[in-house]
Amino acid sequence: MRKLLDLFRRRQEGATAVEFALVAPAFFVVLWGAVEIGMLGLASTLLEGAVREAARVGITGYSPDGTARVDHIKNTVKKYTVNLLDITKLTIDTKSYTGFDTIGKAEDFTDKSPFNGKWDAGETYTDTNGNGQWDSDQGKSGLGDPGSVVLYTLSYDWNWFAGYAKDIFGVPGVTLKAAVAVRNEPY
Repeated sequence: MRKLLDLFRRRQEGATAVEFALVAPAFFVVLWGAVEIGMLGLASTLLEGAVREAARVGITGYSPDGTARVDHIKNTVKKYTVNLLDITKLTIDTKSYTGFDTIGKAEDFTDKSPFNGKWDAGETYTDTNGNGQWDSDQGKSGLGDPGSVVLYTLSYDWNWFAGYAKDIFGVPGVTLKAAVAVRNEPY
């Protein structure tokens, strides 16, 4: 028996295959992770470019004959995401404002007792966006009028290509967001 064990200890054939079998799973997980991160970076970059181009199309007020302005903007986003993103799962949000300084600002209100600095039911407010309720963001949904400032926001829930990222590492998908604010031209 001792001679047999000495024989196995001295033999080197197949050692590389055994070492590769031990290292390969970790190597391929790291390799696939690099591919996943690269795809995520590409998707994020495409989303940034798409929101910029959508805003460029939107500020002019132009849309081809027979196409709604919103659909023209969606088609632009689809074109600039080069089919990497599923356009049906992409959320396009547009809000118009009176100026750049009002983006993300709450509607004005008169603070009453208990004077907590937050709007409470019953306190009077200025309905800037005309929707009949107090809002923490005074933006009005839509593409705005000539001269309006419009905030374009694109968001997309990115899921990993490899299911093991979520199952093994507990890493859920990522929500990608891109936004740009522009002033509409006088059309």
